[in-house]
Amino acid sequence: MKARPADPERAQAIAREAIVFAYPMLFNYKTLWEQTQDPTSPGYVGGFGRYRHYARSFTAADVDIVTPNNDSPYSWAWFDLRREPAVLDVPAVPHDRYYVVQLWDLFTFNFGYVGVRATGFDAGRYLIAGPDWDGERPVGIDAVLRSEARIAGTLTRTALFGADDLPNVRKIQSGYVIRPLSEFAARRPPADVATLRFPPWHEKRALSAGFIGYLNFLLDLVAPHPSEAELYERFAEIGIGPGRAWDPDAVRAETLTAIEAGVQDGLSDIAGKAAHTTSSLGLFGSREDLGTDYLTRAVAAQMGIYGQVAQEAVYGGSRLDADGRQLAGDHQYVLRFDKSELPPATFFWSITMYNLPDRHLVDNPIDRYSIGDRTPGIEYAPDGSLEIRLQADPPGDQANWLPTPRQGPFTVIYRMYGPGQAAIEGKWTLPAIRAI
Repeated sequence: MKARPADPERAQAIAREAIVFAYPMLFNYKTLWEQTQDPTSPGYVGGFGRYRHYARSFTAADVDIVTPNNDSPYSWAWFDLRREPAVLDVPAVPHDRYYVVQLWDLFTFNFGYVGVRATGFDAGRYLIAGPDWDGERPVGIDAVLRSEARIAGTLTRTALFGADDLPNVRKIQSGYVIRPLSEFAARRPPADVATLRFPPWHEKRALSAGFIGYLNFLLDLVAPHPSEAELYERFAEIGIGPGRAWDPDAVRAETLTAIEAGVQDGLSDIAGKAAHTTSSLGLFGSREDLGTDYLTRAVAAQMGIYGQVAQEAVYGGSRLDADGRQLAGDHQYVLRFDKSELPPATFFWSITMYNLPDRHLVDNPIDRYSIGDRTPGIEYAPDGSLEIRLQADPPGDQANWLPTPRQGPFTVIYRMYGPGQAAIEGKWTLPAIRAI
């Protein structure tokens, strides 16, 4: 039965709710489009079922993703699971090497993990399956990781211990191998599936009433979840539904105006919550973790899409100094840790500098974008405390210097890999950043 069109007031309220629901899916799709469909994009992977490895740390020239991780070079891949599952092989790594294969679906739910925390340091083989696969786990497969979407992605991270370590990272990256299940099992592949027609990404359109077209495309690639049946019924009143065509010219002018207003309301809701969010705790996770908290899911996508679950890594930071003022490039600051305040991390920790509002790495003369316990030459005081200088001009001793932009606002983000329980429970906080 076709849904009754909403009146303008109701249409505005539904659109406000729907853009919050859709926001992480939209910006996930932006990455998907750029990496699999747009050969002109700097982040182009080359299609589905293959890795693109970055055997280097990110620099200020890398602007295809916000708040990039500068600790562990990225390996990107996407999986089209409509025809058959994919098999992922990972290599054995030394016990001092951190890596993680993070798997997400089109909602940005983290549905699976492979890596030293989740599966150990030994080599392994994992089946990545979509919602339509109902086979048995093949012999030789360590585990089945199931996505509720027919397209899924991974951001795989491999720890880098300085420029001299790049050959070791490349060797490990070469051991991340993706192949179809039929190839692994040496059997005839299933029948071909229809070729998808991906709508070109236009950000202005995606952040207007046009988001409905993108959302309808994406909803056709996910298995409907029982908890969202009433939500989809409500969304249908403004033209949202799996595979439905979206033609704004066919919508009544007053309804379209109301939808546009609702989109802006929802974007304001996201920005308002993001402005008061200073930690990754509770932002990222599976559907079981996040449930129907769509606003939190949207804030996570805005602040750092593809963030990890707290058991894997904890992120946080500050854009304010100890007096509540915005951190700015024309000031100098010090971040001091007493020995007892150092970030509790099993694997390693770092602090990274980002400009605002872009959230990109900051260009600087020593090409240092982050600092942490693995930074060569970092100096601790005799009592075990640590002071990090945040400023644009080099201090007399550059060992503990994290360069800031010369002008404009900035933020610092900390990351702990293999966080301690105090960090997971939110009992550890970043010390205040003091102006000097």
